[in-house]
Amino acid sequence: GVTMLPFYIFYSMFGFQRTGDLVWAFADQRGRGFLLGATAGRTTLNGEGLQHEDGHSPLLFSVVPNCMVYDPAFAYELAVIIADGCRRMFGDLDDVFYYLTLYNENYPMPEMPEGAEPGILRGLYRFAAPPPEPSVRATILFSGTAWLAAAGARDELAEHYDVGAELWSATSYKALREDALAAERWNRLHPSQSPRTPWVTEVLSEAEGPYVAVSDHMKVVADQVGRWVPGTFLPLGTDGFGRSDTREALRRHFEVDTGHLVVAVLSALAAEGQVKREAVADAIERYDIDPEAVDPLRA
Repeated sequence: GVTMLPFYIFYSMFGFQRTGDLVWAFADQRGRGFLLGATAGRTTLNGEGLQHEDGHSPLLFSVVPNCMVYDPAFAYELAVIIADGCRRMFGDLDDVFYYLTLYNENYPMPEMPEGAEPGILRGLYRFAAPPPEPSVRATILFSGTAWLAAAGARDELAEHYDVGAELWSATSYKALREDALAAERWNRLHPSQSPRTPWVTEVLSEAEGPYVAVSDHMKVVADQVGRWVPGTFLPLGTDGFGRSDTREALRRHFEVDTGHLVVAVLSALAAEGQVKREAVADAIERYDIDPEAVDPLRA
C-alpha cells in the first residue's frame, strides 16, 4: 500500500521501439511515473552508428495520448518538469506519465530566466533577448543539446551579418501541438464566441520572424507546430541514419551545427527580402559548407 515514484532510465534509442507494447499497456492501465531516455540525440551520443543514435524517440512517445513528452536543454528545466510531474501524478492523481530526454554532453548550466516556469511546462519560453545592436531580427527555437548551436549562431549572426536573433527554448512540441489542437477544436465548436489562440502562436507573436527551429531529432518533431507559427518557419533536424564519428562531424553531416544554423536563418531572411542573398553565399563560404554534400536523409 505504499505509493511509489518510479523512475526508469534507459537507452533512448531502444525505449519505445523495443517496449512499445508495454508502453501502450502502461498507458491503458493509467500508470504513472517517469521514463528517462538517456543518451538522447542523433549526434550527442557520438561514435555508435545508426543502431544507437536516437533521433526520433520524442516522436514515438508523442503518439501516446497520456504521455507528457519533454526534450529539456538545461538542468533547471528538468527540475521544473519533474517537480510539476510529481505534483500532477502524486498530488492531483492525474493519470499521466512522462517521457524526458537526457543527454550525455557536458556544458555549463545557465540560471533560469525569471518567470520561465509556465513556459517550460507549456512547451516554449523566451530564453534570451536578441542583441540590441543589429538592425535585422530573427528567432531561433532550440531543444536539448542544440542549445550549443543556437548560442553559437546568435553570436555569429550579430558579429558578421547585422542580425539579432532571440533564443527560445522549446521543451515540448507535443504539449504545444495538443494545446493548439484544443484551441482549434474549441473554436470550431463555438463559432459565436471569441476564438482562442494557441499558446505557440500567442508567445511567438511577441518575437520577430522568421523562426528557425533546431534540435538533435528529426525535423518532423518541430514540424508538429509549423502551421501555428505566426510567420516563416524552418525546422532543422537529424533526418537520416546515424553514423560513427565525432559530435562535430555528425552535426556538420546532419546540417544542425552553428554554421548551418546561420545559413538557415540568413536563407529565411533572404526569402523575405530582409537580407541580400549574397549574405547566404558568404555564410556558406565562411563556414566551409559544401553545397553539393550528400543529403543526410539519403546518405
